[in-house]
Amino acid sequence: MDTQSKKYLVGGGIASLSAAVYLIQDGKIKGEDIVIFDESKRIGGSLDAQNLSTSEGYVMRGIRMFEEEAYTCSFDLMARIPSLNMPGKNLREEFVDYNSKNKSYSKSRLLKDGEAIDSRPLKLNLKDRLNLIHLFFKRESVLEDMEIQHYFTPQFFTSNFWYEFCTVFAFQPWHGLIEFRRYLMRFVQSFSSIDTLENIESSPYNQYEFLVLPIIDWLIEQGVTFVLNTKVSDIDFVSDEQGNRKVCSIRYSLIGGEPVDVSIRKNDHVFITLGSMVAGSYVGSMKTAPLPTSAGKNFSWDLWRCIAEDRPEFGVPSVFDSHVDKSKWTSFTVTFRDPLFFSLIEKFIHKKVTAYGGVNLIDSNWFMSIVLSYKPYFLNQPDGVNLCWGYGLSTEKVGNIIKKKMSECTGEEILTELVHHLGFEEHLETLLKTSVCIPCVTPYVTSQFLPRKKSDRPLVRPKGSVNFAFLGQYCEMPDDVVFTVEYSIRSAQTAVCSLLVLDKKIPPIYKGLHHAKVLFNAFRTILR
Repeated sequence: MDTQSKKYLVGGGIASLSAAVYLIQDGKIKGEDIVIFDESKRIGGSLDAQNLSTSEGYVMRGIRMFEEEAYTCSFDLMARIPSLNMPGKNLREEFVDYNSKNKSYSKSRLLKDGEAIDSRPLKLNLKDRLNLIHLFFKRESVLEDMEIQHYFTPQFFTSNFWYEFCTVFAFQPWHGLIEFRRYLMRFVQSFSSIDTLENIESSPYNQYEFLVLPIIDWLIEQGVTFVLNTKVSDIDFVSDEQGNRKVCSIRYSLIGGEPVDVSIRKNDHVFITLGSMVAGSYVGSMKTAPLPTSAGKNFSWDLWRCIAEDRPEFGVPSVFDSHVDKSKWTSFTVTFRDPLFFSLIEKFIHKKVTAYGGVNLIDSNWFMSIVLSYKPYFLNQPDGVNLCWGYGLSTEKVGNIIKKKMSECTGEEILTELVHHLGFEEHLETLLKTSVCIPCVTPYVTSQFLPRKKSDRPLVRPKGSVNFAFLGQYCEMPDDVVFTVEYSIRSAQTAVCSLLVLDKKIPPIYKGLHHAKVLFNAFRTILR
């Protein structure tokens, strides 16, 4: 290995951070020879949970669930990074220790008229049961550009199975059948507990503080350079007569500054994160609705469109970034400074567990779901503060109580709607006085689910690539599922092992269909 080579990583999300770890530990690259560019002032990508201030409360654009059996790359990464809060332990050991003591269980997955309804049976008609089973055995090539709603009957989308499935994974009827099928295949082992989410595992606290901060801390110790608040505007490629292509330069500038060209030498490598599911997000407050930013898309989309022009093997970004009406949602984070809400909601949760599954309001026009955060979800979270995160899948519909689109509502209005659906109206005044609800609109959050062809996403290492690879949610890895931390980490490990020609096996994707007991339990759940 050429110890003089430089490794450049474009993007500061978990994919780039993971790639840096693998470059150092598996590729034996010195930390000081690694440079990570990111447009934000805060590394972490979509894993960016934070406390805005004492008065404004906490905000999370999303939360992540784990399943040790299925997230093999994630746990491989965790095993490499020391815990910041358990001296002598790594992150995987901290994770396992936490989940051995804290079990997830959703007692009331589906709520209607303020009461839990029986989640079983799944209420699938015979045709849709057979359609589900047949889908397991279809080839992806025949599903290209197909929407889920074009495969199932209209009744499928009012079944308990759909309510439970889409509220965990955020699918919409107009999303792509390819991605839906991949999720069925990837999580078939979870079908028998889809109504309780018993197999779901959680990080000991929010993923920014649990996963991102320890990795950043470790990378800084290794001498990795972080270039923040930076726009990478273009990447130049050259090709030879055999069709091999390599990066020859990176053009970037500090936001508001002069452009800088970085020449890529013979033994250098470049890792490029494509697109961003949290691009253009805009946050409101208790009294103000989220207002679209003037920028809209961020630099990661601009860069992908730039390098993909006239290069079809680099994918088709317009498939994913041109349909905001079909890819956005409104999420919200509620900071409760009074125990009232959690005491009221105890009738919907299992008191013996400390990590709660989702509560889904199926009669909500906004199709709201909430997840109660175990304590502490933030390391410095005060004892008297409880947190709840939620989102609406039907963000452009008018609410049942608040006659406005969810995306146009203040935090106070969203909390009011939620309180009415839960049947807590008599406590509304107290809850509004003692709580802070922060709404956030995320335009591209489910864009990776949109109907597509296989060629719309580039391979991690495109054919003919000499010195570059792609990372993140918008590259193509057969069989695995996007919208997961696992996908980003797997892309990083795949890219590093391929470009550096490492003799190392990447942890295999768990395939439940290869296990007779898993298959039996899944089909029994669907058919009964």
